[in-house]
Amino acid sequence: MMSHIVKTGVLFAASYGAQASSRNVASVTPIQKVLELMDGMLEKGIAEKKSEEVKYTAFNQWCGDQTRIRNDEIAAGDAEIERLNAFIEKSESEIRQLTDRIDELDADVGRWTKDKASAADVRDKEAVDFKATVVDYTESIDAIAGAIQVLKKQSSPTAQAEALIQVTKQRLVPAAAKKALTALLQQPDEMLFREAPEAYGYEFQSGGVVDMLLKLQDEFTTKKRELEFEEMNAQHAFEQMTQQLVDNIENAEHEISKKKQVRADTQAAKAEAEGDLADTEKARAEDQTYLDDMTALCNQKAADFASRQELRAQEIGALQKAIEVISSKTVAGAGETYLPSASFVQRRASALVQVKSGESSPWQQRAASFLADAAQSSGSRLLSEAAQRVAADPFVKVKKMVKDLISKLMEEATSETEHKGWCDAELAKNKQTRESRTQDVADLTAEIEDLTATIAQLTQDVADLAAAVKELDDAMAASTAERTESKATNEQTIKEAKEAQAAVEEATAVVKDYYAKSAEATAFAQQSQTPGEDAPETFDKPYQGMLPEGGNVVDFLEVILSDFVRLESETAATEAAEQDEFETFMFESKKDKALKQNESGHKANKKTNKESALHSAEEELKMNEDQLKAANDYYDKLKPSCVDSGINYEERVKLREEEIQSLQEALKILQGQDLPTMG
Repeated sequence: MMSHIVKTGVLFAASYGAQASSRNVASVTPIQKVLELMDGMLEKGIAEKKSEEVKYTAFNQWCGDQTRIRNDEIAAGDAEIERLNAFIEKSESEIRQLTDRIDELDADVGRWTKDKASAADVRDKEAVDFKATVVDYTESIDAIAGAIQVLKKQSSPTAQAEALIQVTKQRLVPAAAKKALTALLQQPDEMLFREAPEAYGYEFQSGGVVDMLLKLQDEFTTKKRELEFEEMNAQHAFEQMTQQLVDNIENAEHEISKKKQVRADTQAAKAEAEGDLADTEKARAEDQTYLDDMTALCNQKAADFASRQELRAQEIGALQKAIEVISSKTVAGAGETYLPSASFVQRRASALVQVKSGESSPWQQRAASFLADAAQSSGSRLLSEAAQRVAADPFVKVKKMVKDLISKLMEEATSETEHKGWCDAELAKNKQTRESRTQDVADLTAEIEDLTATIAQLTQDVADLAAAVKELDDAMAASTAERTESKATNEQTIKEAKEAQAAVEEATAVVKDYYAKSAEATAFAQQSQTPGEDAPETFDKPYQGMLPEGGNVVDFLEVILSDFVRLESETAATEAAEQDEFETFMFESKKDKALKQNESGHKANKKTNKESALHSAEEELKMNEDQLKAANDYYDKLKPSCVDSGINYEERVKLREEEIQSLQEALKILQGQDLPTMG
């Protein structure tokens, strides 16, 4: 500040000395003239400082507005780039997944189609074999039944032989049976069917053959029924498997169609996003270039404005102080009394210059000038302040001040290097954590949605299967009740038919016995009587009972007996058919119920597993969300000191190195070494 006062005084003295010869000294004293000049300079300095403040305020407002606008646009561009990159990456992943799934489904469709054709071919062959075998069993059963009927009717030996020969021709008849029948056929005819000594009929001599044929008939009938049952089960299983394969193929083809459409849409969206990404990156780069250039300009203007305002303030302060001193009674009063001429100002200014120059050395002035030039070229405020202090402070303090500044800057460099390393490590680790947790949250959210949908579907499937099982239970219970009632009715009918047969047979025997005895008695009585001619007319024929009527009764009884026999046979056949139908229904129902219960159990277990997986996914999602929030919070804490610190690290290092070098060169100057050449 004192240097400015000295310079101002010298200027004032020179100006006043040039004008003193042409003006009357008595009219304006030197002190008055100096005060007038300083007042004018003060007004001008204040006006220019204010004008400069107004202009810079407008410029600074523009810088702030443009910085905010460009930063918003860059931030929006970064967000859009990040979103588009994430979308493109996600689309690529989805396309790969869709392609893999489509290939997998195509392979499944091909395999299922081959399986369906193979199963149909096997089923056709099995059906042909079944029909041929059934025909063999049917022919064998018919031949055996015919032979049994011929043998039971005690037909002629020729008929019996023909019937037995038909049995031996059947492919399914065991070799042992064929051998026995062949041996029987080789016996004489009278051994097969011979007359018995009794008068009431013939004794059947082929009971063993009939028993063997009946056993074969039962065996073939059982095997035929088993074969038909197995064929029914095989056909049912084939139809179920074929329907499952058809459903699988239809579902897979439907899913392939949907996934191909989704893949095409995803590819189109990805291509569009890639175009948008290129445009956004270009616009963002342009915004960043504009912001960098504008920031450099605004920073330079800010440094210049601060330096200019500081100089102007110091100048105004010096003028105000000088005016205050000059206008005081000590100066102005004494000057008016004792120093009316202009030589006072000249002598005062010269004395001030001499006094000020005596407090500093030439090396100090050279160092101050060097630092001022370095501050101007680098824009360093620190060097500017150091230059002012070197020019103003005593010489001894100046060297210590410069050394302290160098030490301070080197300590700051070391500290900032350590902080920079810590920041880089923490930011990298934090970024990896945030990206990893963000991806995990997205994956877990999608997994939870899939698990929730699967659980809902499994719940519905289990409920449907439970309803179907209940329907089967109800149907089996109703069928069992109906079968029980029908069985009781049939058994009661058969019992009553048998009882009726016994009663009819007993009645028939009584009637037949009666008429046999009455016929004999009537014949004996007629033989012992000799009617006279004069006797009243009584009988003209012997009485043998009501044989025609009696014969009719026996005939009716035999018809009734045959009706009861037919009733028993038909009821027994009906009971057997109903029992077979009931057993078949119960077998199919129980099998269907077991399948549904098994499927329900599998789905229930799968639902439990899915629910467990859902619970785990929800807990893992909560944990990842907490970790993501913690990582974001930590990033917000890192930003003030590691991200949003204004000038970047490299620029700060470069500026600090320039400041250290300049201070070291200034220290050399102060120590009397050569002045370096400024670049």
